[in-house]
Amino acid sequence: MNLNFWLILGFLAQIVFFLRFFVQWLASERAKKSIIPISFWFLSLAGGGGLLIYSIYIKDPVFILGQSMGLLIYSRNLYFVYKEKKGI
Repeated sequence: MNLNFWLILGFLAQIVFFLRFFVQWLASERAKKSIIPISFWFLSLAGGGGLLIYSIYIKDPVFILGQSMGLLIYSRNLYFVYKEKKGI
């Protein structure tokens, strides 16, 4: 694949990753208190996954480690959200 594909993937992943903060900010503004909506965690997974793929392509071990750990945390938080909803 050419370099433009990877740059576009990297930028799109970074935009999705940023959108999680934007969504969280809007939810908090509406509620007038700090809120973390479930979409925050899904955007975290999507953006983090895209950034992990990009970081593997550019062979950046620091970026790879950081995004890998982030994906574990985002997944764990989604697990807690669904566990709470099911009353487990």
